[in-house]
Amino acid sequence: MLRSAVLATASALVLMPQASLAQSSSQSGAQNLPSVTVTAPEARRRAATTSQRRAPRSSVQAANRNKPQPPRNVGFVETPRGPVNGYVAGRSSSGTKTNTPIMQTPQAISVVGAEQIRDQKPNKFDEIVRYSPGIHGGTYGADNRNDWFQIRGFKAEDVGLFLDGLQLFYTSYASWKLQPFNLERVEILRGPSAVLYGGSNPGGIVNAISKTPPAEPIRYLEAGVNNFGNSYLSFDFGGPVATATESGKLFYRVVGQVKGGGTQVDFTPDNNYFIAPSFTWKPDEDTSFTVLASASKYETRSLNFLPYVGTVVKAPWGKIPTSLFASDPSVDTFQREQEMIGYRFERNLSDNVTVRQNARFAHVDVTLSTLYGLGYLTTPAAANLSRGNFLTHGVANQANLDNQVEYHFATGPLQHTSLFGVDLKHYKIDDWQGFGGATPLNLLNPVYTPTARFAGAPYQNATLTQRQVGVYVQDQIRLDRLTLVLSGRNDWVETDNDNHIGASMGRNDSAFSGRAGLIYNFDNGIAPYVSYATSFNPIIGTNFTLNQLYLPETARQAEVGLKYQPLGFDGHFGVALFDLKRDNVLTTDPNNALWSVQTGQVTSRGIELEAVANVMPGLKVIASHTVFDIFVSRDLNSALIGKAPTNTPSQLTSGWADYTIQSGPLAGLGFGGGIRYVGKSYADNMNTLEVPAYLLGDAAVHYEWQGWRYALNVSNVTDKTFVGSCSSPTACFYGDRRRVTASVSYKW
Repeated sequence: MLRSAVLATASALVLMPQASLAQSSSQSGAQNLPSVTVTAPEARRRAATTSQRRAPRSSVQAANRNKPQPPRNVGFVETPRGPVNGYVAGRSSSGTKTNTPIMQTPQAISVVGAEQIRDQKPNKFDEIVRYSPGIHGGTYGADNRNDWFQIRGFKAEDVGLFLDGLQLFYTSYASWKLQPFNLERVEILRGPSAVLYGGSNPGGIVNAISKTPPAEPIRYLEAGVNNFGNSYLSFDFGGPVATATESGKLFYRVVGQVKGGGTQVDFTPDNNYFIAPSFTWKPDEDTSFTVLASASKYETRSLNFLPYVGTVVKAPWGKIPTSLFASDPSVDTFQREQEMIGYRFERNLSDNVTVRQNARFAHVDVTLSTLYGLGYLTTPAAANLSRGNFLTHGVANQANLDNQVEYHFATGPLQHTSLFGVDLKHYKIDDWQGFGGATPLNLLNPVYTPTARFAGAPYQNATLTQRQVGVYVQDQIRLDRLTLVLSGRNDWVETDNDNHIGASMGRNDSAFSGRAGLIYNFDNGIAPYVSYATSFNPIIGTNFTLNQLYLPETARQAEVGLKYQPLGFDGHFGVALFDLKRDNVLTTDPNNALWSVQTGQVTSRGIELEAVANVMPGLKVIASHTVFDIFVSRDLNSALIGKAPTNTPSQLTSGWADYTIQSGPLAGLGFGGGIRYVGKSYADNMNTLEVPAYLLGDAAVHYEWQGWRYALNVSNVTDKTFVGSCSSPTACFYGDRRRVTASVSYKW
């Protein structure tokens, strides 16, 4: 009965914003063009540049008593969906779902804007976050099939990836892929976030924000090629569409890219095609409706599983070349077709009440056929790699709907920003997987023999469905410079496994998640904070050892930190200390690498440091340092207690600076450079096989002149050969060798 009431409430909220709409009759290259959905409010709301529009009189009086901060970025109005000024973001919505200053959010948040993405030229999405604290991008080295990242030591790309505030959940092999060129900003929220987003990674989430139609015209073209012969052509066009005044304002944008060519591994292409059209309609100053769509196709091959001996340490004959393709070109393929369409609706019912509705439907179709390594057939000296013939086909659909009501009010001296929301998620995947034997491959003298795809009986053939409804409430209570954030949420989840080759099963779960955070902003720019949060994450999949669906994960975290924004300085610093415990963690089954089991508990404790600044005109810097201790804190196998999970480094350190000459004959010439240090990890659960730490350097040189921009980016400058990680002694992955990308762009 309770579930029926929740669904009825959700249906009412689905209709409410649409009824309100019926009643109402940006950045490319170095451009800082405001998105139309985030321009400064007009007319009676022109002065409201923060989340509180026309606050009650007591709020204004309280604000007047506060010592004002020196103005930053005069003339630039930032919102959580729009461009970032240089490298420094001041506002974010990921931590609260409201337009909140980062300095008033009692949780660790990092933001990477489009300008930083342009300067560093990431090859794929997970490379965007490599200079941010607490997050390890590119977990599986140079493997291009997916975007891989861990947050606070926990695998996060499957349940911790969000696009425009809505989750892109995946299980099995039906994964999603985002395009760096189509992003305005990427926000990393560290720590449990289920209280606002439902089932998600307890280490944190990555929320990517799409480029949206701009208020001013954009015309941008870019082409480039790297040393592996992989070239691309990107375009970004948008702006206002002429309409009659009585019809409101209409804006559009079309972003796309065509990319193709080789990689550092023989026979392995990196071919990607995508297009992302969008439009925004503003019928009046209080209403905005944006439609976002995208379609992409991706083709590559699998980066093979290589043994620890021969990659991390030498075999009797040396090491396996990084260019070796250990599968077979005749059978190996990875293809992904992906489509999405959604909308974002916002309506200001009054100066203090706003309703929002975000929705998206996403479809993905992934096929992977490969011969993957199972370790040496006999001894490493013989150099014969045992292989298995693996085939999987996954088709997944996901529908998300998030309804919000934001209300600003005062109770005496307390100023409230309250939020009530109902969100719904429906996920369905048709998952087929088969595995058989294959001929070994000699690593010293590889001979590729035409091989047929696996054609036997599958070990997995099921339709998995998950339906989730969540109701959440939040209140941001501000008293002068003190802000208290209280959040609560309850989720109801139904999971069904329609097994086509075995017994079907299902389960229902319900859980409450909560968060409390407190932050105080001193006059000198220092802001200490403390927070405590719990999370709940239902998992899709079957524990074949116990023949039951996986239990939901739960987690809890305590965090204390300090944020500092010096007066008159365009930048900020942060430190966060956390203690995070995660229960029912999925790990690889030690008896069968094809399956996962749920260990008892894993603990992650650590400290994160961050600095980001626009130091002076033309000079932008970022730096981060993360050290944490992650270990199994409870398990049925007592020998594992105190051991670190595999492929999980415990230290991350990075720094990057970019400077462009502002005047004189060399005006427009710029240089960038950075270092990335990733600490040691382990290739086995008992931590006897160590994967060494590595230090890499990146560099860039660029020149801008009359709308043209020429750039040369180098990743891994010294061409260091290293192993990115090992998930087991037979599954190690080389990292990216030196990649040199030359590009030219023009905007007009």
